[in-house]
Amino acid sequence: MEFVAENLEDTRAFASQFASHLNRGDRVLLTGDLGAGKTTFVKAVAKELGYTGLVTSPTFTLLNEYSGSMPIYHFDMYRLKSSSEAVESGLDEVLKNNDGVCFVEWPQKVAGILPEKYIMLDITILGDNARKFRVVDSR
Repeated sequence: MEFVAENLEDTRAFASQFASHLNRGDRVLLTGDLGAGKTTFVKAVAKELGYTGLVTSPTFTLLNEYSGSMPIYHFDMYRLKSSSEAVESGLDEVLKNNDGVCFVEWPQKVAGILPEKYIMLDITILGDNARKFRVVDSR
């Protein structure tokens, strides 16, 4: 499935629709260039899942947790050099957990520990605020 967002409002609308299909135990792998809007998308989904606080990029902390209608785990693997660092961060344990939804930015950095079933969301920059979202669901 593909969706083109011409602006941030379209992105929020797509995030709302996307969030309505998420279940506990889902793993969402987010790919795209720096600045593509991976964290912006997670922020919009978290809001749809009932989280009212601040959503920030976990680039330096590796993991941010949010509480909404279900727990939301938000990982950013950009700065990692190996899958063993991801294991130390707790990613493998969260991936085995089915109590919430897990978002992983830069999943290609930890390909060796990713689950077989996931939702891949690739974000392509088309313009200032325009984005193409491509979803592949292997659940």
